[in-house]
Amino acid sequence: MRAMTIVLNLARVRSLRSRMSDRAEQRDASNNLWATSYLDLRGQMATTKKAVRVVLLGPPGAGKGTAASGIVSEFGVPQISTGDMLRAAVAAGTRTGLEAKQYMDAGKLVPDTTIVAVVQERISQPDCASGFILDGFPRTVPQAEALDKALAVLSFEVEDEDLVARLGGRRTCAKCGAPYHLRNMPPRVAGVCDKCGGQLVQRADDNEATIRKRLETFHAQTAPVAEYYRKSGGLLVRLDGSRRASEVQVDVSAALRRACC
Repeated sequence: MRAMTIVLNLARVRSLRSRMSDRAEQRDASNNLWATSYLDLRGQMATTKKAVRVVLLGPPGAGKGTAASGIVSEFGVPQISTGDMLRAAVAAGTRTGLEAKQYMDAGKLVPDTTIVAVVQERISQPDCASGFILDGFPRTVPQAEALDKALAVLSFEVEDEDLVARLGGRRTCAKCGAPYHLRNMPPRVAGVCDKCGGQLVQRADDNEATIRKRLETFHAQTAPVAEYYRKSGGLLVRLDGSRRASEVQVDVSAALRRACC
């Protein structure tokens, strides 16, 4: 009798172990299915995410460059500044640079054909495959029509007198390039860089007369670009650029996540 009881108990143990093993296999299969579905979903999200192609509009000194730096940090796409590219061409003494210099020093816009060619070449590079930030382009409606790749257009709006004060106070170290502002970020010693002791200089196009000329040109030729994008599928987002940079950046991030994510 005792032997029969032991045999029955052993059979029960084997049966219990078998059921536990079956449940474990079912659980593993379920987990594997969930993991596969999750990875598939992530893959679909990655492939359906839009490229972050952003145009920053606004007059000189409205905060486009500061906003662009924040977008680069958050979304990991390159900032393309036509102003920087043209200034580099001027410094290198290229034919395009020398041609552009005449317009820049006079506070006028560089011709569309020159700008469009420079930008199209740049955004065709591999680092722009996931998107890009255009700072300072397009500045005319024909340039906007030539681009035809924007997904989000942010317009930074600031009163002219505030812009004159902002731009007129800018200074840059001639030696290391460190930026300063006579009112908002002055050096410890007037005219001398805190970092390297180099001389602080004012850009040729940052004197008041040229600033006002640049603003006049902006209102006449670039402001219509905002209206062009407003009519192009609601791409335009207007931002108050007179606020603190951190406040503006919150709105920038929210607008891009709605448009590009």
